[in-house]
Amino acid sequence: MKFRPLGDKILVKRDEAATKTESGIFLPESSKEKPKQGKIIALGDGHRSKDNGKLTPFSVKKGDSVIFSSYAGTEIKIDGESMLIMTEEDILGVIE
Repeated sequence: MKFRPLGDKILVKRDEAATKTESGIFLPESSKEKPKQGKIIALGDGHRSKDNGKLTPFSVKKGDSVIFSSYAGTEIKIDGESMLIMTEEDILGVIE
């Protein structure tokens, strides 16, 4: 299925949760914390300026690895994969 975010929305694929600790202990499914990091898969057109109504481009781009807030976005499933739809304000920074 193809998905294109509208307006100021961004589609992010969340990184996989760690399956074991740095010391080698395997984590049970119930104790895994969802990562607050992911990769931008698709972007909408941009957000509209409140001053003049013109489109303002995003400061992030497709393929960027980003960190987002804990409760950011809305979780959806596309072709069985979990994705997040969020706004640029939910993104805290880009990993370079």
